[in-house]
Amino acid sequence: MPDIIQLLPDSIANQIAAGEVVQRPASAVKELMENSIDAGATSVRLIVKEAGKVMIQVIDDGSGMSETDARMSLERHATSKIRTADDLFRIRTMGFRGEALASIAAVSQFELKTRKASDELGTLVVVEGSEVKKQEPVACEKGTSICIRNLFYNIPARRNFLKSNPVEMRHIIEEFQRLALAHPSIAFSMIQGDEMVYDLPASKLSQRIIALLGKSYQNQLAPVQEETVQSKVTGYVGRPESARKTRGEQFLFANNRFIKSNSLNYAVTQAFEGLIPDGGYPFYVLFIDIDPKHIDINVHPTKTEIKFDDERAVFSVVSAAVKLALGSHNLTPAIDFKADVNIVSKMSSSSFSKDDYMNERFSSLSRSNLNHWEKAFEEKSPTSQLFNTEPTTQREMLRFESAVNLSADQVNKEEGTIFQLHQKYLVRPIKHGLMLIHQQAAHERVLFDKYMLHFKGHPGSSQQSLFPQTVTFSAADFTLVMEMEQEITALGFRFEIFGKNAVLVSGIPTGAHGSEKELFEGLIEQFKQNQAQLQLPVRESLAQALAKRTSVSAGQKLEKEEMTAIVEGLFACTNPNFSPEGKSTFFVLDTSKIESYFS
Repeated sequence: MPDIIQLLPDSIANQIAAGEVVQRPASAVKELMENSIDAGATSVRLIVKEAGKVMIQVIDDGSGMSETDARMSLERHATSKIRTADDLFRIRTMGFRGEALASIAAVSQFELKTRKASDELGTLVVVEGSEVKKQEPVACEKGTSICIRNLFYNIPARRNFLKSNPVEMRHIIEEFQRLALAHPSIAFSMIQGDEMVYDLPASKLSQRIIALLGKSYQNQLAPVQEETVQSKVTGYVGRPESARKTRGEQFLFANNRFIKSNSLNYAVTQAFEGLIPDGGYPFYVLFIDIDPKHIDINVHPTKTEIKFDDERAVFSVVSAAVKLALGSHNLTPAIDFKADVNIVSKMSSSSFSKDDYMNERFSSLSRSNLNHWEKAFEEKSPTSQLFNTEPTTQREMLRFESAVNLSADQVNKEEGTIFQLHQKYLVRPIKHGLMLIHQQAAHERVLFDKYMLHFKGHPGSSQQSLFPQTVTFSAADFTLVMEMEQEITALGFRFEIFGKNAVLVSGIPTGAHGSEKELFEGLIEQFKQNQAQLQLPVRESLAQALAKRTSVSAGQKLEKEEMTAIVEGLFACTNPNFSPEGKSTFFVLDTSKIESYFS
């Protein structure tokens, strides 16, 4: 029987490696820009066309390469950063595997120009699908310019999996922002087509944050500075009022490398406990400087996932540093962060133990739980006891095909008065008892069905504004708005591009209340929250987001006509039992159950 195992050709091996390193245009942008940073560049320019599908070019003024190095850089596992296995635990550079350029060149039409400052001429290398087509001397500026055209041109299946241009552009902007935040001393610029998206001079971190994310953060930043024997935490956190309902503006870096860590994200969020609403996400840009021997960055090809040899200690110092920053700016009671300063002190000494840490944590949790129980007993009332005795599993689930069925079979016309309970529930007598309707959940269902109709050939009408308002977004959010322009217009909004990353809103859906700016911003923010938590189709998520933002809220007093409209609208819906989020809209307290309380 002949042998069946054989070595793969380099071209195929490189394409397989590219699948790990280059998942989309943003992946290539990240790898090329990191190479520029490692080369000591003081200025990095990114140029993209068609969201990177047609062209990606990164130009830097770094050290450049010799002719031999230029050719070697395209070989797999060719690197200037690693000499021995021990070097893996002393890495402070962005890249080190030597796979990026070889992988990118395997799935694109690749052109490299580079020149060292000491050389008169540079080197040009042209590669297509791992095959070197040209290598020759060329006159060029000091540094390196790499141009990628037609990414995945030789792997149509991979190219077909790329998302729309706005989606891919959003990913590119995210990678650009992370690298620009991590290296404020380097000038960065970004051009999409013929438009300058960012032009960032070298600056301080606070100035870089404002330039990247908007002037709204100008007075919202609290500096973080804390140091222990093993690590140092610096950066900025946003004031509690700048917290949002969606993730996206939380940046965590270890030795200037962007990382993802659920544990450390929780450490920051925990420090904001009691200062932001539940479900809110604070803004932060935090840098952890730690000896490379205490971390392992060789966990994943994208290098965003790392391991700490003592993650508990890092967790403690991050949480303490953020609490100290909030406390020193009078954003939290001094007693809250004073205890955490002791944690930092204990970490700096050898006497700090796991028992110390856990005892302090459990003590804090016990006090918190006690307060919650005391509050629960204080608020307990006969009315709440009455309605809480019925298990949720015994709720009667009513289903109506139309409002006609409701009026004919369920509602006692002589006793059909609707009234409001605690400005939160609508109470209506029915033939077999009482129906309690959650006014907000019910109204959300009514509006959701209405907005979904707008996407099915019945566009929503718009109420025009006498004084149109300008709404400015981050570059990523502006790209998101442009991606959904048709859907947002179908809901009844009227807007147009009005300068860089800004739109002029001249109309809002008929019947909606609030300012144009507030509604439009709220729609996008709620949409992002939905997508982060539910991953719904775009239209369904938009309809749900607008229903959430325009429905009546708990605590809002309603007129009789408003209550009647909500109830009649609810039971004209195809699914009146649940809100768009899946919460029950009403509950029936049967007459027999009421009578049982008096027997």
